[in-house]
Amino acid sequence: MEYIIEYFVQLYTNQYFFVLAVSLLAISSYLIMRFFVLKVIFRFLNMTSNKFDDILITTGFFNRLSFAVPLIVVYVMTDIDNSPQNLSYRIFFVLFVVIMGTIINSVLNAFNQSYLNSKYSKRLNIKSYIQIIKLIINGLVFIIVVAILINKSPFYLLSGLGALTAVLMLVFKDTILSFISSVQISSNDLFKVGDWLETEEFKADGEVVDIALHTIKIQNWDKTVTVIPTHKLLDSSFKNWRGMTDSGGRRIKRSINIDLNSIKFLNEDMIERLKKIDLLSDYLNNKMIEIKKYNKSDAERSLLNVRNLTNIGTYRAYIREYLNNNSNISKDMTFLIRQLPPSKNGLPIEIYVFSNNTNWVEYESIQSDIFDYLLASINQFDLKLFQNPTGSDFNKSNIA
Repeated sequence: MEYIIEYFVQLYTNQYFFVLAVSLLAISSYLIMRFFVLKVIFRFLNMTSNKFDDILITTGFFNRLSFAVPLIVVYVMTDIDNSPQNLSYRIFFVLFVVIMGTIINSVLNAFNQSYLNSKYSKRLNIKSYIQIIKLIINGLVFIIVVAILINKSPFYLLSGLGALTAVLMLVFKDTILSFISSVQISSNDLFKVGDWLETEEFKADGEVVDIALHTIKIQNWDKTVTVIPTHKLLDSSFKNWRGMTDSGGRRIKRSINIDLNSIKFLNEDMIERLKKIDLLSDYLNNKMIEIKKYNKSDAERSLLNVRNLTNIGTYRAYIREYLNNNSNISKDMTFLIRQLPPSKNGLPIEIYVFSNNTNWVEYESIQSDIFDYLLASINQFDLKLFQNPTGSDFNKSNIA
């Protein structure tokens, strides 16, 4: 028995065997922690209703925490001298600081992810601020590691940063500008994740999917992604369509070009025919009463000596009544049917209204349905659409 005890004592005092034994024990403790203990912890946390612990798992908090276990085992087993002059102690301390830095970074990532899942993330994006905090922490970790390795106080290194201020300003110029831009974006509520942003300079037109410290990601409507430096985006002009979404209405602005040669006064037959249209009957009756009161009882021979209805004016009235009775058109926003100056492309009748549906697909469907109907109904007013001559028009002229 004494021989066996003496044998183990000799093994313990053997430097190479001791190093091998501690290394195997450290690796074993890591593997047990990573593949057994953490699995039990994960299974328990997945059964809880708290979502933050699930986020800690996905951000790797516990995995990074497991790296501290073999470090503790080595520290306890080796009885390292705490003297700063001891190289082993400095290496151990460096590893400890690096592991703590990664753990803090994972906690910040978890906090940011938890905030993104909350209702407050739509009001204020904090990702840029989290990245600044991580940058400061990583910088401090770097300074502490260097200070430990060269056996100097961290304050000794920090005191030397004053002389390097100009160099640091040059190196971190984009970071500083991006941070200032991020503060402006948040404080002035210029845009946020989910907003529709359009910028001509960067050829981007789509939804903001990410706001980071250095970059803004915009997913265009063709599903491509445009990445823009944060400070450069604020230096340029951009359009935020959030106001359209918040208002609940989306503008319809389109013109129907009328052939000038088809514009004329309405005669009695046309008036009687148009009175059969429900949307126009009240308008025509009121107009006829108003015109009869204005015109002389003994009307002159020329139509220009009296007031008369025109087919273009009646068609405008019909458009107004048709849109007034359309449930997809907002009545609380600008509602305008107007005539623009005549041009070489005819007489434009512009429709300037707002759809009460801001969804892109449904909005386009509403707009198309409106103009399908208005274009098809124009012949009822003896009006013609203006269009440039096509091949069929030239063929008809040759036949004639």
